[in-house]
Amino acid sequence: MVARSTRSLLPYILITPPIILVFGLIFFPAAQSFVRTLTGVDGSFSFERYLEFMNDRSSVTSLIFTFQVTFLSLIGLFAICYPLALYLRFSNSRVAYWAQMVALLPLFVPGIMSAYALIRFFRGRGLLETIIYQLSPVLSETYYSPYVKPEGIIIGSIWESIPFTVLVLLAGLRQVESGLIESAQDVGASRWTIFFQIILPLTRRAALIAFCLNFIAIFGSYTIPYLLGPAAPQTLGVLMQRTYQEYAQPLQAETQAVITFAVCALVGLLYVRTVSSQRTGRN
Repeated sequence: MVARSTRSLLPYILITPPIILVFGLIFFPAAQSFVRTLTGVDGSFSFERYLEFMNDRSSVTSLIFTFQVTFLSLIGLFAICYPLALYLRFSNSRVAYWAQMVALLPLFVPGIMSAYALIRFFRGRGLLETIIYQLSPVLSETYYSPYVKPEGIIIGSIWESIPFTVLVLLAGLRQVESGLIESAQDVGASRWTIFFQIILPLTRRAALIAFCLNFIAIFGSYTIPYLLGPAAPQTLGVLMQRTYQEYAQPLQAETQAVITFAVCALVGLLYVRTVSSQRTGRN
C-alpha cells in the first residue's frame, strides 16, 4: 500500500522542482512588474503608465512597427518553409537530403553571427552588390540594400527561424499517412484537391504551433532588430533596451516589457490550446 502511494506521488514530486523554478524565475517577477506598472506615483492603483505609453507617439509607432515586422516575417517564413517541408516529405531524392541539410544550417549558427554575416552580405558594397556589379554594372546602380531597414529585420528573422519551422511542419506532414494520399489518387483526386482537402487540414495544428512559437520569438527579439534594423522606428525589444539603459527610464521600460509579455502571452494561450486539443483528440 505504501509503495503504491509512493508511485502515485512520484510524478508530482518530479514536476515540482521545474514548476517552482518557472514560477520563481518567470511568473513571479512578471507579476511583480505588472503590479508596479499599475501603481501610481502616490502608491494607488492607476493606469497612468499605460496611458503614458499610448500617448507617446514613438512608443505606439514602435508597437505597430513590431506587429508589422512580425507578421511580414511570418508570411515570408511560411511562404518559404511550407513548400520546402512538402518537398522534403514527399521526395526521397539526394537533392531533398541536401536541401534539408541547408535548411537546418542556421540552427547551428549563433544569432549574432548570422546577423553579422547578413550585414556583410547585404550592406552597400557588400558581397551581394559586388556579385550584381560583376554581372551588370548598370543593374548594381539600382541595388537596394535591406541593411538598417525594416526589410533587414524581416530577412534576418526569416533566416533564423527557418530550421525550427521546417522541422515542425515536416513533423506534421509525416503524420499524414501515405496510404490516405494514395487512396485519394486512386479515386481520381487531383494534387490540389489532395493538398486542400487532406494535407492542409491534417497539418493545421503543426502550422499553428510553428506560427505561435515563431510569433513569440520574433515579436520579442532583440539581436536581429538591433543589428539589422533602422534607428527609427524600433521594435519593442530594442526600444526597451534603449529606454532602460540610454534614457535611464526603468519604469517606462518595465511597462513596455509588460505589454510585450501580454501580447506574447495571448499567442501563448493559442499555442497551449492547440497542444491541449491535440492531446485530447479535439479538433
